[in-house]
Parts: sequence; C-alpha cells; structure tokens
Amino acid sequence: MTGDRPSAAAWRNLVMATVGFTLTFWAWNLVAPLAADFDGRLHMGASAQSLLVAVPVLVGSLGRVPAGALTDRYGARLMFPLTSALTIIPVLLLIPARSSYVALLLVGFVLGLGGTTFAIGVPLVNSWFPPAHRGAALGVFGMGMGGVALSGFLTPRMYHRDEHLPFLVMAAALAVYAVLAAVLINDRPDRRIPSTPLTARLTRAARLRVTWELSALYAIGFGGIVAFGVYLPTYLRTWYGLSPTDAGTRAAGFALVTVVFRPFGGWLADRVHPAVVTAWALGLVAVLAILQSFDPVLVPTATVCLLLMAAGLGTASGSVFALVSRVTPQPQVGSVTGIVGATGGLGGFVPPLVMGAVYTAKSSYSIGYMLLSDLALAGCVYAYGRMRTAGPTPEPAPTPAHAPKAPTR
Repeated sequence: MTGDRPSAAAWRNLVMATVGFTLTFWAWNLVAPLAADFDGRLHMGASAQSLLVAVPVLVGSLGRVPAGALTDRYGARLMFPLTSALTIIPVLLLIPARSSYVALLLVGFVLGLGGTTFAIGVPLVNSWFPPAHRGAALGVFGMGMGGVALSGFLTPRMYHRDEHLPFLVMAAALAVYAVLAAVLINDRPDRRIPSTPLTARLTRAARLRVTWELSALYAIGFGGIVAFGVYLPTYLRTWYGLSPTDAGTRAAGFALVTVVFRPFGGWLADRVHPAVVTAWALGLVAVLAILQSFDPVLVPTATVCLLLMAAGLGTASGSVFALVSRVTPQPQVGSVTGIVGATGGLGGFVPPLVMGAVYTAKSSYSIGYMLLSDLALAGCVYAYGRMRTAGPTPEPAPTPAHAPKAPTR
C-alpha cells in the first residue's frame, strides 16, 4: 500500500471476501425462500415457519463471536476457505432433511455456520484499506449480503425445476470458492497476531463501551435487513396473497436495494460523520415503519415504503461499520466485529418470531411495524446525540497477574 492508495492486493482480497460473503449468505438463506414449499409437505403453522427460518439466523449470529476472534488469531486466509468448505455439509443435508420438520431444524442449526463469514471478512478488509477508504471498502464487502437477494430470486426457481438443484449448485459453488480462497486470499504481512487466549480477547472487546453501543445500532440496521430477508416472503404471501415465487421475487428486490445502499452508506460515512449518516437513515426507517403499520395497498404505497425502508436499513448498516473501524483498536477489530455482528444477526432473529406470534394472535402485522419504528427512532436519537462525539477508544490494558504492593510507611 502506497500512501493512502489501496494496493492491488487490497482490491483482490476485497473481491474474494465479497464473493465468499455472497455465497455463504446465499447458503445461510436457503431455507427461507423454500419455507412455503416445505410447508406444503409438513403443514407448518405461521409460528413454526418463523422458527424454521430464524434458527440459522440465530446460530450464524452467535457464531460470529468466535469466528471474529479466531480470525484475529489465525487470519482470514485460513478461516474463509475452511468455513466455506464446512458449510457444504449442511447444504447437502437439506436434501434428505426436507421430509422432517425436526430434521430441518437440526440442519438449519448447522447451516448457521454460513452466516459467520461476515466476522471473517470485516477484519480482513479493514486491515488492507487505509482509513480514508475503509468505509467504502467495508460497504462494498457488505454487498455480499446480496446473497439473500440471489437466494430469494434463484433458489425457488431452481427448486421448482429440480428439488435437488439449488442444494447441489450451492455446494459446488462453495467448493470452488474454498479452493480459490485458499490460493488468492492473503492476510497483511504486518498483521498483529494476538498472543492472549480467545476468552481474554473477547473479554477485552466486551469491556469496550463502544462495542455495545455499536451492537445496539447494528442490531437495528442489519437486524432489520436480516429479519426482512427471512420473513418478507412469508409476510407478502400471508398479508397480500402473493404466490411463493412472486413473494420471493419482491423480497429479492428488497434485499437488492439494501445491497446497493450499504456501500453508499459506507461511502457517505467517509465524507460525513458515520453517526450522522446512521441517525438520518434510521430516522427514515422509523417514519416508513409507521406508514407501513397502517397496512397500505401493495402497489404503489407498500412497495414504495418497503423499498425506501430497505434503502435506509442498507445505508445504516454501511455507516455503522464505518464507525466500527474508526473507534476500535486495530488488533481488536475481529473480536469487536464478532460481537457487533452477532448482535446484529440476533436483531434479525427476534422479529420473525415476533411477527409470526403477533399475526397468530391478532391477525395483523401492525404491532410489529410499530415496534420497528420505536427501535429505529431510539437508534436515530442515540446515534446523533452520543455517537457523534465518540472518538478512538484505547484498547483496555490487561490486568497484571500480581500487582505491586503499596509501599509501607
């Protein structure tokens, strides 16, 4: 890297990380677009479908904590191909598991492994790009969540052509990528390798106040994206009466908008304070969630509301991680990313369950959208009022094993 210009190696690693993130996110989201087809065979209720699509989100979210810390220790060159290769196993197991709800839950649990690569790619990209370009670079990497859009659009179409096809294609793509990643991904030669144990590094990351502040903001932004990604097809089928294919296509359009606006959020955060960008984006989401709670007609009102909401959530996700790279000590980026990413994913685990439960009890989704508006408004106020003044956070010093005794007089 020369001066403030990213090197060719930086761009190569960014491309490889983004492709890997896209593929593993597609794998992570294989269940949601097919939930209606599985329901035709297993006769699941709304709550059971919500649990089925939420389980991979939960596991993938929690798995980011150790994945980020392991990336700090062993590097993305090992973690990316290894995680991609291991994700092949649950993808193929979905073929025999389709006839049993319990089997689908168990495989979905393992499929959550595909959702951990976010915590692997962020420290890799962050280390290769200079501060002036990190927001945009992390935004480009975040476009890998477009795997959700690809899954929503392509998975049901492949499934209706051949019930084994999406799983076989996904497994082959992951295998090819794992080989290429082992060859083309490189950690920075001057990367600092922590010598302290995993638990100690996670503890130090958890002691940073900004870790939890960023986690809360990311739980709203990225959690909203994940929640809509896994539950929007069900919502559109249930409330607006769309066919599974049409609902999947519209959900893919929502995901595509989030993909486009995530790098925009990172790019804008390089030029305006990331906290200000986050505040405006979440404020927009709060207003639109209120409008959607009144159950407008699908075309054009609900379509416009949902797409603009996608733009706000995508922008907020990009700007929050620009803030992570600004206020986190470099050796702790992986650990902090793991915690923040896990919390963001957990933010996507809860809403589908809430939406399913609310609809079962009230036959309406309005309460769920009002809750989203409240959370987005709270994030808007906190980002603008507190995070604008957050500066670089020093890494907490380890507590000495034997503190010197005070001198006696």
